[in-house]
Amino acid sequence: MKMLWKLTKEAARYKVLYILAILSTLLLTGVNLTAPKLLSKMTGIVGEGVDETALKQIVYLAIGLLVLYLLRIVFRFMNNYLAHKAAWYLVGDLRDRLYKKLQSLDLGFFHDKQTGDLMSRVVNDTRDFELLYAHMIPDMITNLVTFGGVLTILLVINWKLALITCFPIPLILISGVIFAKKVRPFFKASQKSMGELNAKLQDNLSGLHEIQSFGQEEEEAALVSESNFTQVRAMLRALRASAIFHPSVEFVSSIGTVLVVAVGGYLAYLGQLSVEDIVAFVLYLGLFYAPISGLASWLENLQQSLAGAERVTLILDTPSAIENKENAKELETVSGEISFRNVSFHYSNKVPVLKDISFTCKPGQMVALVGPTGVGKTTITQLISRFYDPVEGAVLVDGQNVRDVTLESLRKNISPVLQDTFLFHGSIADNIGYAKPDATREEIIAAAKAANIHEDILHMPDEYETQVGERGLRLSGGQKQRVAIARAILRQSPIIILDEATASVDVQTERQIQAAINNMAGKRTIVAIAHRLSTIRHADQILVIDEGKVAESGTHEELVALGGIYARMHRIQSNEQTNQPT
Repeated sequence: MKMLWKLTKEAARYKVLYILAILSTLLLTGVNLTAPKLLSKMTGIVGEGVDETALKQIVYLAIGLLVLYLLRIVFRFMNNYLAHKAAWYLVGDLRDRLYKKLQSLDLGFFHDKQTGDLMSRVVNDTRDFELLYAHMIPDMITNLVTFGGVLTILLVINWKLALITCFPIPLILISGVIFAKKVRPFFKASQKSMGELNAKLQDNLSGLHEIQSFGQEEEEAALVSESNFTQVRAMLRALRASAIFHPSVEFVSSIGTVLVVAVGGYLAYLGQLSVEDIVAFVLYLGLFYAPISGLASWLENLQQSLAGAERVTLILDTPSAIENKENAKELETVSGEISFRNVSFHYSNKVPVLKDISFTCKPGQMVALVGPTGVGKTTITQLISRFYDPVEGAVLVDGQNVRDVTLESLRKNISPVLQDTFLFHGSIADNIGYAKPDATREEIIAAAKAANIHEDILHMPDEYETQVGERGLRLSGGQKQRVAIARAILRQSPIIILDEATASVDVQTERQIQAAINNMAGKRTIVAIAHRLSTIRHADQILVIDEGKVAESGTHEELVALGGIYARMHRIQSNEQTNQPT
């Protein structure tokens, strides 16, 4: 009931449409309740004999029926369309809210989530709200009004027969409660498995190159098939329960019909019930049992809707670990100083990643982070942008704790260039201009020149309008990196984060990227993560991170002279370059 109340508050913004839909539903119910009365009256007139006066009455009643049936069309259209309109707008709003919520959640939320499952919640599970608000709630109102109206009419016609008609209702309600408890877990399992199927498809379509390269087509097809039929089996379990419940309800309702016919016939034999009343009773009987028989479908749809609603509200109710503090300040006129003061950090598994990290990077300086994989270098850059908060200590930008400033103002002053460069499906100009939507073509070209990608773009089929493909698959790794650097340059943020910007590129491309980095040196504060020491040898400060701590710090020359971890890394890479074939 809490969930239903929460969902009802969500739909309140479309109350005008719902009120009109409910009003048309009530009028439609009134038409349905009136029509049998006119038919039974016509039957009574015919039964008493048809003269000229009776014939006129029949004509008037027939015209009245025709008007009622025309009104039924109008009210049914209003009911269906207005309810659907409100419900689909609600679905659209919920999808927007769900996406915005996902977009606002901290990165820790996504560590154990699959993209395909989240997509299923946004697209598939929200669709169940349409079922709830366009069908089930209007049906419930219609059924309650119809049931109450018909019961009143039946009691007026013959109260004894009306009470007999109600005999099956307790049995149906009890079985409905049992059915609801039984079938809801099945629908939840079905929607969960649908999310897992979407996740598997998303993974496989993204990794299609690897699947084909390693000849795993049959194995992956088998795994997809298993996920597919897991969802099918879960749905069939729910439908099997429904297949038992539906005919059971129909059978119990039929018992009531049999009792009414038998007792009604006996009362007619005793002269306590007229032919007109018998006809009216039989006509209303169909309307009386229709809502009760529809209870099976209604309960089934309700469980399916609530199963989807649970998955949606679970995300909407998830608090973000990274949010603006109350009275957070705007970070303005940033020069680019970055300070870490005794920062320690661990993820949700409580395993320490950073331990008592302290350093300061002055505006316009370049600080480089080096060290083995998995020692926390990327985590340091993510703490600067406040994708995570330190467990202990503080991260400061221009002397202000990043927790005390708004996320929007902080992140607009930081431009990342990541190792796994993400480009959106669209043109090269679109991807460079993503950092500054109002950028002119001249600004985009200037950024591309600064990133040493302009000449490459001019040799492409459509130059700056060349489509990069999904995730930039039509570009080489080095081209994607330089497009990402151009994007960062265009934003003109005072802080640039380079996370392995020269990883997995050839020597020539590395030089081009290094030239692009040099173009930014001295103008922006640069935090660079690098495995290739040649790209950061001119850094103002190099931090060697080992086991979550700053093991060494200094310039390239100072660290080589120190003879420690950095000197060993430099010696190994120098030997590798010397031994490369020419």
